[in-house]
Amino acid sequence: MNKVSIVVPMLNEEAALPAIVSHLAALDPAPLEVVAVDGGSADASVAIARAAGWRVVETERGRGRQINAGVAAARGELVVVLHADTVPPADIVAVIATTLADPKTALAGFTPIIRGPKKTRWGTTAHNWAKTWYAPLLFRPHLFMRGCRLLFGDHAMFFRRHQFLAVGGCDPAARVMEEADLCIRLNRFGRVKLLARTVETSDRRIAEWGALKANWIYLKVGLLWAMGARERLHEHYPDVR
Repeated sequence: MNKVSIVVPMLNEEAALPAIVSHLAALDPAPLEVVAVDGGSADASVAIARAAGWRVVETERGRGRQINAGVAAARGELVVVLHADTVPPADIVAVIATTLADPKTALAGFTPIIRGPKKTRWGTTAHNWAKTWYAPLLFRPHLFMRGCRLLFGDHAMFFRRHQFLAVGGCDPAARVMEEADLCIRLNRFGRVKLLARTVETSDRRIAEWGALKANWIYLKVGLLWAMGARERLHEHYPDVR
């Protein structure tokens, strides 16, 4: 069980980090390590991560670049990428080890429940679940038939480190949708699987934008990515902390 590394990409996450620090400290069994990958935070994120006993890697901003740096630095055979605003189940390490014991599964992730202090966003939660299937079916049907599903950062995606490195990791220039690209790349090694187990992720974007605008942004970014318009994709996905 101690072959699982948790990689946490972060940028100005001091508000979210205390909760995830507490949850990761209570995992049973414990992971091999937690690697925080900072993209140039101007707040107390790095200090909080170091105080928690996490290993800190610093690199240039960009989720693709940060994930690559974290996986390269990881010591575990299995790696899960966990966003700072996402709370995993207490047995996440065991679930990862059991799932990847199947050599036919190359990448998997949890089903996210989008929740805030005031409400659970069931509509967006349901849409996120549905697009795991309909997005690859519409835009990559040949890969869908090979077991490819499209997962995203809120899914707490996990995989084998050596396979991640073999496909070149994430696009280092990607600041959004890097996870969808990774699903396609790793599908060469096996299926991409959505687990029935859940994680809870913050509704902070929906709270900031409103539900209709948030789902429009998600849809627009996904369509632009599918059509290959990726150079300025992050400009359509405003940063929220």
